[in-house]
Amino acid sequence: MTIQEIKKDSEIRMKKSIESLKGELTRLRTGRASAGLLDHVQIDYYNAPTPLAQVASVSVADARSLVVTPWEKNLIPKIDKAIRDAGLGLNPVAGSDNIRVPLPALSEERRKEMVKVVRQEGEGARVAIRNIRRDSISQVKDLHKQKIISEDEERHAEEAFQKLTDRFIDEVDAVVEAKEADLMEV
Repeated sequence: MTIQEIKKDSEIRMKKSIESLKGELTRLRTGRASAGLLDHVQIDYYNAPTPLAQVASVSVADARSLVVTPWEKNLIPKIDKAIRDAGLGLNPVAGSDNIRVPLPALSEERRKEMVKVVRQEGEGARVAIRNIRRDSISQVKDLHKQKIISEDEERHAEEAFQKLTDRFIDEVDAVVEAKEADLMEV
């Protein structure tokens, strides 16, 4: 494996860490309705956990509510239960052919709790990116031990990995900052 291949692999893995962070943060509810809020909800569909999006359509009715329309009417009670049990603090209202999910306004205290969760998620992403850097530098050191690359090449590669890490850490900080601002917006 060459230094370029290691760097490319590291960059791909760091991008995945950022995408994972963004995915986790979409689960956190802000003041506005978003269909992505229910993306991680799983339904027991014929004894198999199935994502909500595969058994129903989720749409934004207005700024404070979602409408879930299942493909099969007999799924309404299961979807209702799954949304209640998802840990999002939502209380869906089941109708005859769909489920309305009103989003309660967030209190100041709840917003501050959610900001703490956002910061924890951000720190988790930073740790993942640093671990990728550590693994990459370890691979480069192995190349040096095997005498495939020189000491200068090893040092330059380590500097390049640090720059890459710094770039992705800055991106994590920007994502976390944007989510915090979104949460604190009344």
